[in-house]
Amino acid sequence: MLAPSPRRWVMLGVGTAAQTAGTSYLYGLPFLLPALRRATDLALWELGLLVACPSLGMVLALIGWGALADRRGERLVAGLGLTLGAAFLAGAALSHGPALFVLLTLAGAAGSAVYAASARVVTGWFAPGERGVAMGIRQTSQPLGVALASAVLPVLAQAGGPRLALLATAGVSALAGVVTALLLVDAPGRRTPRRVLAPAAVALTGWWHRSPTVWRIHGASALLVVAQFVVGAFALDFLITARGWAAGTAGPAIAGAQLVAAAARVLAGRWSDRSGSRLRPLRVIALGTAGVLGALAAAEAGDAPVVAPLLLVALVATVSWHGVAYAAVADAVPVSWAGRATSTQTVVQNVAATATPPLFGLAVTALGYAPGFTVAALFPLAAVAVLARLRESSGPGRAASRT
Repeated sequence: MLAPSPRRWVMLGVGTAAQTAGTSYLYGLPFLLPALRRATDLALWELGLLVACPSLGMVLALIGWGALADRRGERLVAGLGLTLGAAFLAGAALSHGPALFVLLTLAGAAGSAVYAASARVVTGWFAPGERGVAMGIRQTSQPLGVALASAVLPVLAQAGGPRLALLATAGVSALAGVVTALLLVDAPGRRTPRRVLAPAAVALTGWWHRSPTVWRIHGASALLVVAQFVVGAFALDFLITARGWAAGTAGPAIAGAQLVAAAARVLAGRWSDRSGSRLRPLRVIALGTAGVLGALAAAEAGDAPVVAPLLLVALVATVSWHGVAYAAVADAVPVSWAGRATSTQTVVQNVAATATPPLFGLAVTALGYAPGFTVAALFPLAAVAVLARLRESSGPGRAASRT
C-alpha cells in the first residue's frame, strides 16, 4: 500500500473546478427563466421542461461516460465532454423552437461526462476514510456552479438576452475542457482491465446493484433531489414574481446561499468521516430539510416576512447531503466500478431532476407556491423512511485501500 500522494488534492481541485464549469449550465439554466419568459411565449411548465433538458441529457448519457472513464481514465472523459458541451450550447444559443430543446439536451449529455470523471478522481486518489470530505469538496461544484450562474446569467440575459448568456456559458465550458485536458492526471492503477470491463449497455446489471443498500441510497437520493430542484429551479422566479424582488438583488442573494451550501457539503462529508457513518448523517439532513420546507410552506401561506430568509435556508439544506450520499455509494463498490456506480447514482437523481421543474411549474400555476412547498416537504420525509434501519455498507469500496 502506497502512502497518500499530496497530488490527490491538486487533482481534486482540478476535477472540482471542471465540474463547477459544467454545473453552471447543467443546473444553472433556471436563472434564465425570467429572461426566457420575456423572450418566448412558452408557458411556465414548458419553460420548466426547457431548463430540465440538460438533466434529461445526463440521464441518457452518464452511465456510458462512467464506463468510458473506468476504461480510459478521467482526463479524456472530462476534457472531451466539456468541449462537446460547449459546442452544443453555442448551437442552442443560435436556435429556437424544438431545436433549442434538442441542443440543450445534447449539451447536458456531453457535459455530464465531467461528473463521471470527477467521481473517479475521488475514488481513485483518496482512501475510504477520506472520501467523505473529498466527495464533499467535489460536490461543492454544484452550489458553486449554481452560485456562478445565479450571479452572472441574469445580468448577461438583461444585457443581451438568453442568447448572450448561453454563448458566455459555452465559452466557460470550452475553456474548462481545455484546461482540464491539460492538467488532470488519471488516478494511478485505477482503470478497469479490459477482461473484466462490462459494456455500458449492461452497466446497470453490475453486481453491486443486487445490494439493497445501494438501491436504497439511490432511491433516497432521488427523493431528496425533488426537494432540491423545487427550491433551486424556482428560487429566482419565486423571489422576483411572488415576492417582488429585483433581479439584481435576488441573484446575488441566491449566489450567497449557494456559497454557504458549498461549505455545508464539506462539513457534512467531514461529519460522515469522523462519525464512521454515512447513513445517519443522511437521515438527519433529510429530516432537517423536511422541516425547513414545511416552515417555508407555512410562511408563504401566511405571507410572513420570513419567507425569503427561509427560502435561502432551504437552498442550503436541500443540497448539503450530496457528498455524503456519493461517499456511501463509493464505499459499497470496488474502485474499478466507481465510474459506473457513481454515474448510476447521478442518473437516478437526474430522472427526478428532469421531472421536477415541469411538474412543479404545473402545480404552481394551478395551486400556488405554498401548496407546492408543502408537497415538496413530503419527499425528504420519504427519504428518511427509505433509509430507516438500513445498515452501513461494509462493501469493497470501504475496505479497499489505495494501491
